Amino acid sequence: MPDTEHPYRYLRYVALGDSQTEGLGDGDDTTGLRGLADRLAEQLALHSPGLRYANLAVRGRLAGQVRAEQLGRGLALRPDLATVVAGVNDVLRPRFDADEVAGHLEAMFAALTGQGARVATLTFPDLARITPLARPLSPRVSALNDRIRAAAGRHGVVLVETGHHPVVTDPRLWSADRLHASALGHQRIAASLAHALGLPGSDDSWSHPLPPDPAAAPTVAADLRWAAAFLGPWLGRRLRGRSSGDFRTAKRPDLLPVEPAAAP
Repeated sequence: MPDTEHPYRYLRYVALGDSQTEGLGDGDDTTGLRGLADRLAEQLALHSPGLRYANLAVRGRLAGQVRAEQLGRGLALRPDLATVVAGVNDVLRPRFDADEVAGHLEAMFAALTGQGARVATLTFPDLARITPLARPLSPRVSALNDRIRAAAGRHGVVLVETGHHPVVTDPRLWSADRLHASALGHQRIAASLAHALGLPGSDDSWSHPLPPDPAAAPTVAADLRWAAAFLGPWLGRRLRGRSSGDFRTAKRPDLLPVEPAAAP
């Protein structure tokens, strides 16, 4: 259980999810991935000496797969803090059922909070504000966000609302594939979670806009290059029934010590 006298101190942090939590876009598979959960763990460790952290996330996983493959292991690690971030891969699939996806998320919220963990999660930005080609997905994102809010409220889950802040769709916060956060984006997401959890020294600066940069604005030519380099291969994998996470396992399946690091 969290320390009631010092609610920002934790002993065991476990992250569940897909590629965002694994850290894609922040580092690479050669040098290692960092990502929002690693960055949050480093912030937690500043105030929680002895914190241990596990990251069970695997890229490409649907919400139901996160529940089936990660929840049991997560519960066995007895976290006093957990993050659950999943659902975008479901939104991108041809068949999408917002109630089904949210049901998997709510089951994880219920199991983790029922065991005494404090749980945090996110809503998602409108993908059409990142790339116009994603406009047909906007109603799906909205429907899923509505259900995440409701489920989080029912289980006392800490919720970060990302979609209300214009900065979250700034191209500089996204990697070249426009599906994963950049290093700066992961930094901002971790800061948003730290603020929502009330960590000392955290504030709402994560939601502030970046300095203007006309070069960061998307162009038609950039959209076409993106479609050729990323959208086409992604659709090809879907048609072949493949996933970027095939044959992959969690990068940090066990609770290990964390070195505090304030550097972005």
